[in-house]
Amino acid sequence: MTARIIDGKLVAQALRARVAEHVATLPFRPGLVVVLVGDDPASTVYVKSKDRAAAAAGIAARTIRLPAETTEEALITQIARLNADPAVDGILVQLPLPSHIASQTIVETIDPQKDVDGFHPLNVGRLAMGQPALVPCTPAGVMKLLADAHIELEGTRALVLGRSTIVGRPMASLLLGANVTVTMAHSRTRDLAAECRRADVIVAAAGRPRLVRGDWIAPGATVIDVGINRLNDGSLAGDVAFDEAIGHAGAITPVPGGVGPMTIACLLENTVTAALHRR
Repeated sequence: MTARIIDGKLVAQALRARVAEHVATLPFRPGLVVVLVGDDPASTVYVKSKDRAAAAAGIAARTIRLPAETTEEALITQIARLNADPAVDGILVQLPLPSHIASQTIVETIDPQKDVDGFHPLNVGRLAMGQPALVPCTPAGVMKLLADAHIELEGTRALVLGRSTIVGRPMASLLLGANVTVTMAHSRTRDLAAECRRADVIVAAAGRPRLVRGDWIAPGATVIDVGINRLNDGSLAGDVAFDEAIGHAGAITPVPGGVGPMTIACLLENTVTAALHRR
């Protein structure tokens, strides 16, 4: 058996095109502001990609770059201005923040209606309750990949590997909403291999390169690899041992080119959703 490759680049390209078509019909331009504190290289590259994608979709996007020594109070003041600006529909504060700034405090400062990352407690709570919310972009992207690949979810068993508030927990909520029986695994899970073998769908978001081995995967299972880890030789690896897994899984996302492109595409969609709700 050789797994079918789920091409995130193609799915993201189609989603970005749909967003651009939608924006072109609106009597206004949705506004997105990204706040970048410091000069973390990975964050800088990622923010540039967001700017390009937003511009291509017709979204009025700009980035506010602040020095690493910016105080928490100054950042809160900046966010308050953006909350009050009627031209701004989406606010995204790029994480990670410098260590002297409490990320959760900053997230809670953002207007929930402009929280296009979906991290504000109000959006988190609404998602957990199965109510409409701005959903974190990566888990939203995973659901779109599963739908595009025609993976039947209802009644299946899924394992979400990782319990972060950015991916793992919202991912579990979305799968529960799709009538999936969900197990969450984490660093204290006693027999991770056994948990993986029970799953029809595995979403790996642990941040550990090649953690999930090929023989942990049930024949024909769907594997979504959210991990993106930089190795010592400069190459990228996911949380799944791809070369092993491809011989067991029925469908699998590659790294890179799987989940990653969907995150920015879903950010654009969230920005348009926020703009429509606000206006």
